[in-house]
Amino acid sequence: MDPDVVQVFSFVLKVLPLVVVIVALGVGGSLLHTWLRIRNGYPLQNSWGMAIHPKTDRESQERIKLLTSENAQLRAELGSVKDRLETVERIVTDQPSKLSREIEQLQ
Repeated sequence: MDPDVVQVFSFVLKVLPLVVVIVALGVGGSLLHTWLRIRNGYPLQNSWGMAIHPKTDRESQERIKLLTSENAQLRAELGSVKDRLETVERIVTDQPSKLSREIEQLQ
């Protein structure tokens, strides 16, 4: 082989890991930046730096209203289930004699 080719080849082998590290850091930094923006509630940006907002049309607003009302109903139902569970836990963990006295008092 030609000594010049060997010299160029060895130079490329020395520089290649540095280039790979720089590219990996750039990609990782970009991913971290995007993840932090999403996590903290900032809007994403397009390639021109403009914020990307979700489209809000009438159908999606109605869907949000329906989901909100369904969420409120489910929270109310969950509250009643928690109350019932507390009662069942109290019945199970109370002493049998105390439970029988309370039942007799109700009659």
